[in-house]
Amino acid sequence: MFEAIKVFYSAVGVFFILYMMGYSTFLILSVISGALDLYREYKKRRYHNEISHEYYVPVSIVVPAYNEEVTVADTVRSLLMLDYRLYEIVVVDDGSKDRTTQVLLEAFPFRKVSRPINRQIRCKKEINVYETTVNGIQVTLIQKENGGKADALNMGINASRFPYFICMDADSVLQRDSLRNIVRPVLGDDTIVAVGGLIRIANCAVLNEGKLVSYHMPWNPIVGMQILEYDRSFMASRIMMDKFNGNLIISGAFGLFKKDMVISVGGYDASTMGEDMELVVKLHCFCRINQIPYGIRYAPDAICWSQCPSTVRDLKKQRRRWHLGLYQCLTKHRQMFLSREYGVVGCLSYVYYLLYELLSPFIELFGLVTMAVAWAVDLINVPFMITFFLIYAAYGAILTLTAFLARIYTQNITLTALDFVKAIYLCLAESVCLRFIQTFTRMTAFIGYKKKKNVWGQIARQKINLNQTPAPHGGPGGKGGAGN
Repeated sequence: MFEAIKVFYSAVGVFFILYMMGYSTFLILSVISGALDLYREYKKRRYHNEISHEYYVPVSIVVPAYNEEVTVADTVRSLLMLDYRLYEIVVVDDGSKDRTTQVLLEAFPFRKVSRPINRQIRCKKEINVYETTVNGIQVTLIQKENGGKADALNMGINASRFPYFICMDADSVLQRDSLRNIVRPVLGDDTIVAVGGLIRIANCAVLNEGKLVSYHMPWNPIVGMQILEYDRSFMASRIMMDKFNGNLIISGAFGLFKKDMVISVGGYDASTMGEDMELVVKLHCFCRINQIPYGIRYAPDAICWSQCPSTVRDLKKQRRRWHLGLYQCLTKHRQMFLSREYGVVGCLSYVYYLLYELLSPFIELFGLVTMAVAWAVDLINVPFMITFFLIYAAYGAILTLTAFLARIYTQNITLTALDFVKAIYLCLAESVCLRFIQTFTRMTAFIGYKKKKNVWGQIARQKINLNQTPAPHGGPGGKGGAGN
């Protein structure tokens, strides 16, 4: 019996070594590759080694909003200052219970119109439609029945006039050149159906007329750890998977899509929490099954500043719905798993998200339980295991710090000595504390799943820090924000 236990633990040990080696190898290759790519793009910008153009792809910016009175007006105000010539803004109030619509009506000179909405994608009924033009840019505000973020996005797509649309959250701000940068891949390749932008944390940034003027590491450790996590995630896996057209996620906070292709696949799925990932996976499936040449790209220089949760409670709400959305998406498209028909997307991207995202908390729990049992029967070298985990935590912290500093350097951001000290401390905390918070949240996400599978929950918003932002013509300043 004891020999059988030893054999079992040997097999478990081999599995965990291979599992951690796989993740570590992917992480270090992706961080190094991402850092090199960012450096090359930085050198191009510094020496003006890029072809400038005066061609503009017409783009509709769709902003879904639910109870976003704190940030929504500032979001629209920031969109009116983009360095781009041909775009419109469509704000969709998804049945808010606060003053979201009233705040916008007070901030901008809207007029109520009788405009029919061409429903190419199913969505709930509109209640009121308002329009205005500010500095030559058309802004549309639609009040509709509550149907969730996906339903609001579908309404915005139906109401949009241009062949490409951008989805973004109402608590987010686009950097002044973000629209120009996110459409650049489309100008070079008309088979591209989607482009993802870079999401950065706005809680510690100050923007003036769409330009970053101040940036610092916050004292709030929850916010600080998320800053480092975002920089590692967007620089590492997104850039690496972009090399083989394998990205399965474009953040709902900032993504560009080809409108006719999205309509062909039925738009956003209102029955899932992960509508952003589900749409991207659906585009992969549709194009591969129908043998349509396509590309889904990532633009690391197209930057969107978005608020993140500032408390553990709000963070857990966010990560719970992210994990449930991941589960819903992967189970809905499970036919992709190791399927030759889907190529590298099914054999690599899907497997990565399955093993290292969806199942990782349960694999980690299994590892902790087996270690506890092994310790009880004296089959484990405790000092060695402690040393191993400390080395692994330090390894993760170094990679995270590398990603963070690469992003800081290539965007010409100046940090103080205190900011660097905070970053080092938070790198270690992120690899231990935030990881365990996320593991616990994801493991318990399925409790009450049937009852709450489509419940998003409210996260506290803060006013966006727009320093000396001029109010648009025709209305006073106001408070606002975005995203169900």
